[in-house]
Amino acid sequence: MTTLEMERETVSDGFRFTDDALVLHQSGGPQAESIATLRTHLLAQHIGDGRRSLAICAAEDGAGSTFLATNLAAAFALAGINTLLIDGNLRRPALQNWVVASKPCLGLGEYLANSELQLYDCIQHAVLPNLSVFYAGQPADNAPELMATRRFTDAMDDCMRSYDLTIVDTPPLSQAADIRRIATTLRYALVVARKDASTISDMRRLCEELRADRAKVIGSFLNDY
Repeated sequence: MTTLEMERETVSDGFRFTDDALVLHQSGGPQAESIATLRTHLLAQHIGDGRRSLAICAAEDGAGSTFLATNLAAAFALAGINTLLIDGNLRRPALQNWVVASKPCLGLGEYLANSELQLYDCIQHAVLPNLSVFYAGQPADNAPELMATRRFTDAMDDCMRSYDLTIVDTPPLSQAADIRRIATTLRYALVVARKDASTISDMRRLCEELRADRAKVIGSFLNDY
């Protein structure tokens, strides 16, 4: 049994990765290889420089930010990087459709709304070796207000201190207040474009808004899944 096969068989009880987690299910395919190449680049140019956070951002819904965030987080975990994957889309959570839990889990929205909850108790630890997951929780209409709180900033800071890499899947640019708040807090952003769907003008606008908020756009990824 290969090392990768051993890793696949150690998914924690109560969790399941869907077939869209290509780095786990189709490791030799071209899309999984492109994610592995991105991981190698980020290990050298991002993690290697001591950076511990990354917001995955898209200009439009359907560009594939959740696809990339999930696969990239799993790829880093397989490389031995202690990684936390967070669903930052509090209005339309999606991560639970990619990393499926057998029972409801407390998420980021509940944590931000309830000061009695402890951060550690809301994170699903060791879903894979080296990979923990922080779901968004139930959809929240007041997402901008929740993310504007000091509690959100402190939570992200705690995550960045506790993990080698914190990856946050963000909502699309149409929810500008949410995506800009996350990217500003995480400080670094990777922009996702969908082949034959994303437009240059939307990508340019997204990058300009992120940079205006002093988030560093470290690169882009063309999705063709």
